[in-house]
Amino acid sequence: MTAYDYDDLGLVAGLEIHQQLDTATKLFCRCPTEERDPDAAARSFTRYLHPTKSELGELDEAALEESRVEREFEYLAYDTTCLVEEDEEPPHRLDAEAREVVLQIAALLDMEPVDQAHVMRKLVIDGSNTSGFQRTSLIAQDGAIETGDGPVGVEDLLLEEESAQRVEERGDDVTFSLDRLGVPLVEIGTRPDIDSPEQAREAAETIGMLLRSTGAVKRGLGTIRQDVNVSIAEGARVEIKGVQALDQIDEIVRQEVGRQVELLDIRSELRDRDASVGDVRDVSDVFAETESGVIGGALSDGGSVMAVRLAGFDGLVGREIQPDRRLGTELSDHAKRHGAGGIFHTDELPAYGVTESEVAALREAVDAADEDAVAIVATDTETAELAIEAAAERARTAIEGVPEETRGANDDGTTRYLRPLPGAARMYPETDVPPVELDPTEVETPELLTEKVDRYQSEFDLDSGLAEQVAYGRRMPLFERAVADGIDATFAAGLLESTLTELRRDDVAVGGLSDEQLLAVMRLVEDGELAKEGVQEVLATLATEPSLSAEDAVEEAGLSGVSEDEVREAIADVVDRNAAQVEAEGMGAFSALMGEAMGALRGKADGEVVSDVLREEIQKRA
Repeated sequence: MTAYDYDDLGLVAGLEIHQQLDTATKLFCRCPTEERDPDAAARSFTRYLHPTKSELGELDEAALEESRVEREFEYLAYDTTCLVEEDEEPPHRLDAEAREVVLQIAALLDMEPVDQAHVMRKLVIDGSNTSGFQRTSLIAQDGAIETGDGPVGVEDLLLEEESAQRVEERGDDVTFSLDRLGVPLVEIGTRPDIDSPEQAREAAETIGMLLRSTGAVKRGLGTIRQDVNVSIAEGARVEIKGVQALDQIDEIVRQEVGRQVELLDIRSELRDRDASVGDVRDVSDVFAETESGVIGGALSDGGSVMAVRLAGFDGLVGREIQPDRRLGTELSDHAKRHGAGGIFHTDELPAYGVTESEVAALREAVDAADEDAVAIVATDTETAELAIEAAAERARTAIEGVPEETRGANDDGTTRYLRPLPGAARMYPETDVPPVELDPTEVETPELLTEKVDRYQSEFDLDSGLAEQVAYGRRMPLFERAVADGIDATFAAGLLESTLTELRRDDVAVGGLSDEQLLAVMRLVEDGELAKEGVQEVLATLATEPSLSAEDAVEEAGLSGVSEDEVREAIADVVDRNAAQVEAEGMGAFSALMGEAMGALRGKADGEVVSDVLREEIQKRA
């Protein structure tokens, strides 16, 4: 990849971090926040959503573009789904637990809370909200975090409801699951103080650490999302949504800088060529006898082939602007937004069954010269007209430079067009939820994870690696509960970070084990009712049969404790069977016999007890 001088390019970037809170109930109703299996849905219903005007009579451009595609949205409802989630009942007051957590986050970000939290409606008609809008409330402003390259301002902190989970798409129709809709979500927006890809990643990591320090945020894929705003001096602000992993952020910024640099270079070339975009024409007759499967299929179904001349674009539509993505890909993204499968263009033709003679006839049909390119769309007539016009409009903006827009993050660090940038017209007050007075004086500032690491080492004598694993792990709150209950800290940390990891690698479904089940197993060990050596087997039993209690799982695994006499008897048998080795090696036989002794007792006795008794038995015979 090209190395850029980001200072010279005038890189400016900012972050929007969206993090689900791990509260007992949702933000505007008392439904649980647990994830559900879509197969467990009790019923479903459908909706069509349409944009509405703001209080000033304006329509948001992003919502207007979304509405051009008529979509039916299906929503999966569960036995816990309520009328608020279905938008059949007004929302309740802001959840008190969520308010407390978000004020803790404000304190960690050194932000100033507002006096009153007012709920607003944010127009969203992509189907992810049954109501056609997302409810959001400003909580705090004017904070900052520190990075190695200087401070990054934090502009605002909002508390809002999470959207529904997209489950399936069938053409223009989409199915959503309502289990996620309404889960409390914090949105943290930084100022555009970031001037390098590395600083963007560090800032995101720092904010993530602060969020996890509360012990009240959800963990796992999809529970935190990063949006990145990127621009360079001659480019434009582009919002990149849906960055799932922290280690993608720096690559996303690098790739977007490269895309804008290439688009600016293409702009210069187009202007030198006095480029322009022609009118849309129906060129179906050119392909009447085509052997192209896509084009022939569209025509045989009664569709059309629509074309547009891109004057001065020859060789530039196929130019790469990101790895495996070209200017033509950008045009295709816009066409796809209107239901087409994509576009063909003359920089890549003849290909896909289109012949050289058909390309020549196509050029002639739209009056294209050698320095021109031609783009075509083949599908049903209405879709083809909308799609080719969208592609043509994107070609026009290429002459102007880099368009402001919202893009989606791809797994490889590239991005794709989603929609125009939203404007102020999509926000208006929520009249069904009264304002809430915020009192930050009653909120305790949580201990930072970095501070926990130091405390775990000094207070519990954990080594630095294990202390960091526990502090940053998703079971950190459980570790705190366990040691507060008198469980040995080293044992609790090992179970939560090492034992569970080993079981997971053996394909044991430990993700379903509850905190109460894990704590109960720890207590059995602490009370001497279960040997540490039997913990893995008991946890595996609980994972397979979650309805069992910890005590029942011990019985089921055949690991009920044995008396000291039974331990001595079992170990004496082991030593007797290996009498010749003991006589020859004395204590040198200890290691070999220890494994056999533990196997004989099958985790029913603690390893330290077995070790002590085995030493005694060997010494007697030696």
